Amino acid sequence: MSVGCQYEVQPEPCITSREIGCQTDIARRSKSVSTQLSKGTLEKKRSHACQAKVSVSTIGVGTDTIRAVPRFTSIPQKVAGQCDSPPRKRPRLELSDLPSFLESEDTTFMDPDDSTYLQSIDDDSTTEKPPVKSIQDMAKYIVYEDCLLDLFNICPVCSRSCVVKTYTRGTLLSVDQQCTHQTCMYTRKWDSQPLIGSSPAGNIHLSAAVYFTGTSMVQMNKVLSALRVKTLSRTTFNKHVKSYIQPAIIHKWKMDQQSLLLDLKQKEHVWLGGDMRADSPGHSAKFGAYSIMDLATNRVVDIQLIQSNEVGGSVWMEKEGLIRSLAFLDESGVKAASLVTDRHPQVQKYLREQRPDIMHYYDVWHVAKGINKKVEGVAKENGCEKVKKWQASIKNHLYWSAANSSSGGETVAKWTSLMNHIQNIHVHEDPLFPACLHGPTTSTSKWLKPATKPYYRLEKVLENKRLLKDISKLSPLHQTSNLEVFHSVILKFAPKNVAFSYHGMLCRLYLTAFHFNENAGRCQARTAQGDLRYRVCFPKAKKGAPSVEQVKTPQTCRYVDELLNLLFNKVLHDPAPFVEQLKAVSVPQPLCSQYERPEKGEVIANYVSRFSRPGMA
Repeated sequence: MSVGCQYEVQPEPCITSREIGCQTDIARRSKSVSTQLSKGTLEKKRSHACQAKVSVSTIGVGTDTIRAVPRFTSIPQKVAGQCDSPPRKRPRLELSDLPSFLESEDTTFMDPDDSTYLQSIDDDSTTEKPPVKSIQDMAKYIVYEDCLLDLFNICPVCSRSCVVKTYTRGTLLSVDQQCTHQTCMYTRKWDSQPLIGSSPAGNIHLSAAVYFTGTSMVQMNKVLSALRVKTLSRTTFNKHVKSYIQPAIIHKWKMDQQSLLLDLKQKEHVWLGGDMRADSPGHSAKFGAYSIMDLATNRVVDIQLIQSNEVGGSVWMEKEGLIRSLAFLDESGVKAASLVTDRHPQVQKYLREQRPDIMHYYDVWHVAKGINKKVEGVAKENGCEKVKKWQASIKNHLYWSAANSSSGGETVAKWTSLMNHIQNIHVHEDPLFPACLHGPTTSTSKWLKPATKPYYRLEKVLENKRLLKDISKLSPLHQTSNLEVFHSVILKFAPKNVAFSYHGMLCRLYLTAFHFNENAGRCQARTAQGDLRYRVCFPKAKKGAPSVEQVKTPQTCRYVDELLNLLFNKVLHDPAPFVEQLKAVSVPQPLCSQYERPEKGEVIANYVSRFSRPGMA
């Protein structure tokens, strides 16, 4: 091998002491300037002035193979008044002065920039190699252009200035360095990141990181543009999403869903919760996402995305979503024993007539919300101001009646006892609940008198026949409050003010499920002393009244790392089977497909502004 060395030379006119070895990446070059010595010469003579000390370091070269190159302890400085010509005679080394790993009789000296350099060292089984990091795990840094190009302006061989050319491709920077001196002609090509096929790895990684975290590429480009960081175009981002990112999300959801269904198959009694979330705050929603949750573990089991033109309008989407979810669970072998939903009329009728095998319950929060709104309206009427004092108690009594009853009839009996209680009567006629369970009461100004306007108005609200029928079906054990939390998390990944394609909305719903399921079992945080942590907040609904919330442990996003590993280790190597899973998803026709598309010129010709005036151009 050829080993560059540091040497001493007697001062002569136009002779300088130069460092021939370089500390750069393996690159193309047209001339070898390293020590040209033979083994025989080294064995016969010894130069006492030579004190070469070589160490080996590993340098990554863009997308090229990682190799080891010699690194020298110091770089001699150019002496003033000396010219750039090389020394007339190079000092010789004795074999004993070589590093220990080169002290062998069959040692061959070669050019350090040769592609076969240190091949024997790489093959040595005793050499410890550092662990190779995957592309997605490598650290990235923000590097300023001028600081980076300072590394390429000077030739590492002859220390003269070089011609440097750069070009970018998204986040990729490629540098071509060439020394123009005729005796050197050193050239090198350097890339700032490896390539996966023909695509820069950083471009794919940025697209995946933005999508997997639910971030908007439009907003991300605004941030990067303000920072003057080179970024992707929307076309490149959309190509990555359709070709790699969405197939990875679909595949991971299928795998995770199978694991969740396998756990549900082993349960004898499965409590499920169902509810729909529309993508529009109004009544003209395009998409409706019906979610089924295992209420025992608070994990989303299935999500059905329905487009309004599939069922004839947005009002029919919730029923269709429930039908599809239950059919999917039946095919998967999951037996739903109980289902908790809101009081949607179409859902009630379908479960009552088509699925009598499922015990249907209503969520208490939805019922309490409707009652509270009506009681508040009564309290605003003239002469009914005293009803306001019972508003919170009525809501609490509804929750207590549902949670402490063994049957629907007992729930109704406890609820109707409220009309006696507010009159300070605590013995009731219904045998299912003959007397109040509280202790002796003191006189209070809250009691309502019978045969008065507040009493009649409140009785009309609380003992409505339809309400009593619904109260008998209140869920005594589980509620759908966590489903409402899941719907609020969707706003992070799929905001309602942004329009998405069918595949885009479906994948963002799956990302929400990944995030929610991973953090559903978080426990309450503790202080350094081991005490449970709480925080005091002031909800808008309570109008200034304080409320206490549990402080949970920090959220995690391990699903992002799992998706990145799946993307870089499997999808990018063979995307075909993953793309097939994406194509297997049935996509309905666009909403505008039922209308005939006119010519653009005709539409422009018929355009008239509502603010235009006669005679104005």
